Parts: sequence; C-alpha cells; structure tokens
Amino acid sequence: MAATTPSGQSGTPLPSPALPTREDAVAPDSLTVAVRAEDPAGADALALVDELSAVLTEITGASGQSSFDVADVQGPRACFALARDAHGRALGCGALRPLDGTAAEVKRMFARPGTRGVGSAVLRFLEGEAARRGYAAVRLSTRLVNARAVAFYERHGYRRIPGYGRYVGSEVSVCFEKVLEPVV
Repeated sequence: MAATTPSGQSGTPLPSPALPTREDAVAPDSLTVAVRAEDPAGADALALVDELSAVLTEITGASGQSSFDVADVQGPRACFALARDAHGRALGCGALRPLDGTAAEVKRMFARPGTRGVGSAVLRFLEGEAARRGYAAVRLSTRLVNARAVAFYERHGYRRIPGYGRYVGSEVSVCFEKVLEPVV
C-alpha cells in the first residue's frame, strides 16, 4: 500500500539511485515524499538502518541494533516502510513488528537530517498500515536521552506508558502508545 502526497503522486516503485549524502539528502524540488512498504533487506533499507544505528550511537551510546531483527518485520502482520523523494532517493524508514494480537511495535524510525516532514510521513504510513492489519494500538520505546525523538512522538499523539517487554524496569527508556482509529 503506497502513501500518496498532496500532489497526487503515489508510492509506485522507482529505480534505486545512489544514496544522497547528508548534505544533499533533499533536493529543493523534491517536496513530494512517497512512503511504501519495501524489503527490509534491500540496499536502501539496510543503508538507512545503518545510518540510524550510527546516529543512535552518537546520541545514546547504543545503536539499537540488538532490539531489531529483519525477520520480525517480514511477516503478514509486519511492515518495513521507506520514504523516497520525487527522484527516488531513500530519505527515511520505519517498521512495524507484531507484539501481540492487538498491538504492533514501531521500530527503526529514521529520517535523514534536513528532510522535513519525512519522519511524520513514515509514522502516518505505519499507523495506517497497523490499523489496516487489525491492530488497535502501536507502541514503541526510545531512550530518554533522545529528547528529539521523545518530543516527536508526543507531538504525534503518543502517550507515555509503563515499560513493556524488554523495557520493563528500564531507567534509560521511555515507552509510548497510540490508540489507532479502526479502519472501516
């Protein structure tokens, strides 16, 4: 399922050009962002996940890789999403991992620096996919020290919840949940 943008473009498959550097992540004429489900083992997906891991290591001291397994986001109730600009360049990613029958976990959310609106577009796409796949809520965990991520999720309607799963009792993590509107 592809997300469409205000200009009406859909997330149809595009060729995979060379990845942009941080400095040229978004061209001035590439305000259109298409988000669609893609293979988490694809070159663009792996490059973004590696870039995210490096950024997280700088911010938190840990890459977050230990809490992500590509196999977890490849099943029928899972999803890995990539955001691309009008030129097909990968700008951001995120994933859904089933937690239980009613909730999915948002994983590996990342938008390249300088890509305004990409993180929000990826999150909206994942929330829509979660609702379409029958989930009533999405949850996630981020490090407290990652103030930008904490503020991002709060701005997007996520509320803090007690730790779940591996995050129970963690003093460095904060967990969030958002109840989804059912798909009719």
